[in-house]
Amino acid sequence: MLTTRIAAFAAASLAALLTAGLAPKALAAGGTNGPAHGIAMHGAPKYAKDYKNYDYVNASAPKGGKVVLGSISAYDTLNAFIVKGVKAAGIGSIYESLMVSSLDEAFSEYCHLCETVEVPDDRSWVEFTLRRDARWHDGKPLTVDDVIWTFETLREKGTPGFRAYYKSVAKVEKTGANKVKFSFEDKTNLELPLIMGQLTVLPRHYWEARDFTASTMDPPLGSGPYKIKELDPGRSITYERVKDYWGAKLPTSVGFNNFDAIRYDTYRDATVMLEAFKGGNLDYRGENVARNWATAYDTPAVRAGLIQKDEIKHSRTQGMQAFVFNTRKAKLQDPRLREAVNNAFDYEWTNANIFFGAYTRSPSYWSNSALASFGKFDDLPQDSEERKILEGLRGKIPAEVFTKAYLPPKTDGSGNDRNNLRSAGELLDAAGWVVRDGKRVNSRSGQPLEIEFLLYDATQERYTLPFVQRLERLGIVASVRTVDVPQYQRRMDEFDFDITTTGWGQSESPGNEQRGFWGSASAAEKGSSNTAGIKDPVIDELIELVISAPDRKSLVERTRALDRVLLWGHYVVPQWHLATDRLAYWDHFGRPEVIPSRGTAFGTWWVDPAKDASLAARRAALR
Repeated sequence: MLTTRIAAFAAASLAALLTAGLAPKALAAGGTNGPAHGIAMHGAPKYAKDYKNYDYVNASAPKGGKVVLGSISAYDTLNAFIVKGVKAAGIGSIYESLMVSSLDEAFSEYCHLCETVEVPDDRSWVEFTLRRDARWHDGKPLTVDDVIWTFETLREKGTPGFRAYYKSVAKVEKTGANKVKFSFEDKTNLELPLIMGQLTVLPRHYWEARDFTASTMDPPLGSGPYKIKELDPGRSITYERVKDYWGAKLPTSVGFNNFDAIRYDTYRDATVMLEAFKGGNLDYRGENVARNWATAYDTPAVRAGLIQKDEIKHSRTQGMQAFVFNTRKAKLQDPRLREAVNNAFDYEWTNANIFFGAYTRSPSYWSNSALASFGKFDDLPQDSEERKILEGLRGKIPAEVFTKAYLPPKTDGSGNDRNNLRSAGELLDAAGWVVRDGKRVNSRSGQPLEIEFLLYDATQERYTLPFVQRLERLGIVASVRTVDVPQYQRRMDEFDFDITTTGWGQSESPGNEQRGFWGSASAAEKGSSNTAGIKDPVIDELIELVISAPDRKSLVERTRALDRVLLWGHYVVPQWHLATDRLAYWDHFGRPEVIPSRGTAFGTWWVDPAKDASLAARRAALR
């Protein structure tokens, strides 16, 4: 059985890593020395106990106004915590978590629903003291019982990610009238206290009389700055700001939640949504289509300054966006086949002819970050932790890790570069897929090699169809299937796809979530984030090393080692990233002068009354 093989490997691997001094071990640093206002993953949090607000907000931002945003696909559930259904956009604004992260630090959290947090030096447990004035929207107090019930319910009935995320929690208990304590069975994971700080708390008294595993269109009860005001299924959902919101004066809230109302209008087509924005039906959009950014905004409203276009640089990790192989399919389990398909993609032509040269190819699962691996193994310092980890895995990981620097295949950009197709054909031959009568077939069974790309957005066809044409030149029967979001979600949940386009967002402090992305245990879980279906005990062990990193330097080295092994597994065809936020918005907003390192924080913007009045007049004049 897989679990038996993993256990056997883990025992041998841990022994080798112990010899190298790299195995997870009990740590002796990182506590809060008593109740505190916040906690950092490594070191101390940036903001002191008496901080009033974050540096990147306007503490005096006016409240008021309405903003209309767009959303692709109609929602069919307001329960955002289960696998079933398409979730409503913006639903997270009705809830709150024990702590919240700042946007200008690698990974620090500050008390929100809690008044204080306490962690021992070895981080073997975390205790939260809840704020006594925290309230649900129905006026009832938020209690320790709510916290415990939420944790147990999400782990038992929530999406698979919750089970992976909370795997190491051994016990949760009420330790006082407003105190709750989480104890951990894993004494090596420094991140666990922060993970529990991210717990979104749900109202026990509301859900106890309802089926938590079912989709619902009944507006759920929350405690956050917004609540649902109006539902128009298939068309929109509207949230209104809670006027007597209990947490409005907390430093974690000051400068946020400035709009009186936020409405998400539903569109089934991205092109229609763009036209709705240009027509004034939507107020703000982040543009992720390079062609649109280059050509679609040449309108009178843009030329007159009624619509603003901004490119805002950021330094957040870009993760990996890619064509992802479903390695659960027998035909896609050979890495040589996956590498061949990777070689067939002409990124240089695609970037020049479809994306106006706007993007950078992603060479890492942590692109645009110090966590990304780079260079050759032989160039790593002899005493580097990354080198020692990889050396201890010789014979268990792809040999290329030790001989080559990973770089995605490159072409001359002409669209007719045959070198990569030639190497792709050689790899396919070696993998047992030969050409007969112009078709690529299995050398034993004669079965043709058929690959379907599953998409949910028609704009993805622009760069996928040329890819399909290049695969056809190799004799592969390739096709594109574009479906609506509900059908796409169903097929993804059931792993009913060959290749799809998706991505994994990454933080500057990777941890438990990596189990859900690449861990063997998550590969078969319905709704899993392990889209590729990776089942590799080596990768499982590398994940645990990342999770147990004792300090920032070690975290970087261990993440780079994991990155190298993932890259040489050829689980994806890397796509691209952009180190700027492309924003378009009607000119009636104000925003803070300081932009956090993670980029634009729209939640800190506000409707400027003077600009709003002026915009109305300018719109009328433009007509």
